[in-house]
This record gives sequence, structure tokens and C-alpha cells, in this order.
Amino acid sequence: MHPRHEGVQPGDAPDRLAERIKTWGEALGFQQLGIADTRLERAEARLLQWLDDGWHGSMDYMARHGTKRSRPEALIPGTLTVISARMDYLPEHLAEVRDALADPAQAFVSRYAIGRDYHKVLRRRLQRLAERIASHIGPFGYRVFVDSAPVMEKPLAEKAGLGWIGKHTNLINPRAGSWFFLGEIYTDLPLPIDRPIADHCGRCHACLDVCPTQAIVAPYRLDARRCISYLTIEHKGSIPEELRTQIGNRIYGCDDCQLVCPWNRFARLTGEDDFQARQGLDTATLIDLFSWSEATFLQRTEGSAIRRLGHARWLRNLAVALGNAPDSETASTALRSQRAHPSPLVHEHVDWALRRQLGPGT
Repeated sequence: MHPRHEGVQPGDAPDRLAERIKTWGEALGFQQLGIADTRLERAEARLLQWLDDGWHGSMDYMARHGTKRSRPEALIPGTLTVISARMDYLPEHLAEVRDALADPAQAFVSRYAIGRDYHKVLRRRLQRLAERIASHIGPFGYRVFVDSAPVMEKPLAEKAGLGWIGKHTNLINPRAGSWFFLGEIYTDLPLPIDRPIADHCGRCHACLDVCPTQAIVAPYRLDARRCISYLTIEHKGSIPEELRTQIGNRIYGCDDCQLVCPWNRFARLTGEDDFQARQGLDTATLIDLFSWSEATFLQRTEGSAIRRLGHARWLRNLAVALGNAPDSETASTALRSQRAHPSPLVHEHVDWALRRQLGPGT
């Protein structure tokens, strides 16, 4: 943390400072800010059970830091409160997202990733917010996080009153749905705590029903090993064959549970240019993206969250989607063009896709 603050300005009580922080945050483009304490005992118990169940798959980093993830003051000594912020990212109307997903020739990229890397956008804004606070009260202890450290961002946002964690394990806001990013500022400021919002999922189970791979095994319980977002982004190895057909044309992430959530009728389109589609990723075809060389992939994903996937996993995902596409000579020809790829990972998934396109013995 930075040097500790020497207190707020005379006459600027903690509740007044909290109001100022929220106003400054909204001026920086955040749709809402809230403040939470650091007590996450319930979330910690759920995390430990999830890890014990092995549902984190190969995401070893989820267990690497022990309880620092669920105890902010252990990660950053001196932390008293957490400022949690959300920023809308939905770049187009939901009908357009559904149309893209329904077209088997189109490459579906989760809408959070079709624009600029959100980590950079939110981190820069949160840093500016922290500097604005410091300019008002003097130096204080803080650290900015955007999905970049062992931080339980959804439980913290829930405690800060930004929404409730739904049955699909995403945060839902009653006036904005769930199409938003989260970021945090850990602080040593004694700020007043916001009140959480009650869970309003009720009897709805639409997200459980729609999940293509049944990764939401029970309300509020997600087995990441079956989740398409995990399989196409986090997972570095071979995608289990029994799950490949359910992936459809999803090549990077999955938005199905958000698309069916009734609360997303309140979702608002983003006003951020950075979250608009780049490189035509909202309309690109599987064939077009499969033709990208590694150099092209690196060039066209510069500044994108997709780049960390790497070219081999990019081709892996596209090969699975082409295997799920309607039989066509164009798809078969494209797959054959990568049959001699040096990566065993690519080779395996291309061969599987060709068997799907041309039949056994191909």
C-alpha cells in the first residue's frame, strides 16, 4: 500500500467522503460504486468446498494463495474497507447477440471480450479515482485490482450492495442485469459500509436449464470443468470429447446463462467505445478466423483479452466449432489446411473435426 493517510479533511466526515467517492467514480464512467468490509467468512467456506470438490479444474492459482483470496487484510495488510465498482459492457442489443449465437457459421465470442481488454480500462479508471481521493484527503493506503490478484470480486461486490450472486454464480443487479465488469480498491480508510441487496432469483432456474454442458450442477454451484468459458479460455489441454459437441460455435467464452436471465431485460448498452467490437469479432465467421496465421492472430488481438489464449488454443477452439458446423467442403478444406500443424493440441482437434465433417475413417 501507499503511505497511510493522515485523515480526511476537517469537516469531511466518512459518510460525506463516501458520497464524494461515489460521485467521482460515476464521473469516471462507472455505473455504480459501493463499499464493503473485509469479512468474507461465508464466501471463504464456499470457496474451500469448491476447491475440495476439484471443480476448479486446472486453475491451480485459485488455491495457490491460501486464505489471502478471502481475507483482504491478509493480502494487503492494513485494509479496512473495499471500494467496489461496476461498469456496463454490453456492446449490442441482446437480440443481436442471440442471432450471432444461432448462426453456426459465425464464430461466437463472449461479448465481454470483443473489445479492448477490460483489465486495462477499469484499472486505469480506478487508479484515477484513487488519485482523486488522495488529492482530497492526502496520501492514504490503497491497491487497485481488476481480476488480477487473489480477490473475491463477486462476494465483495455483493457485500457492497452492487447486486446479488445469482444461481449461475454471476452478480446480478436489479436495475442493470449482469452485463458489467467489476473492479476494486482496497483501502485503509474507515468508510461506512453499504447494505447488501437481497437475492431475487426466486424459483427461476433458466440458467441451469440453458447451460449447454450442465456446468451449473445446482443453484449457486458451478463445476468449472464443464463450463464452456473454462474449457475455451482457462483450460490449456485437450477439450474432453464428450463436451465438444455442446460447445457449438462458441470459440471464446459463453454468454448463454446471461442471455436467458430475466433480469437482463434491464441491461443497458455500454457507453464506452473501448468495449465496442474490434477486428469484426462480433460478426466474423469460423472460416475467416481459422485462417489467421500466428502473426495475424497476435496483430489483431493486440490490446485484447483474447491474446493471452495463444494461437494454438485459438485454433483448437475454432476446430471444435468447425466440427460442429454443418457439413461443407469449405469447412473441410479449412480444417485440412491445419492438419499438419506442429502443435499436437491443434492436430488432435482438427482430426476430430474432420471426422465430424467427413465421417469415421477420414
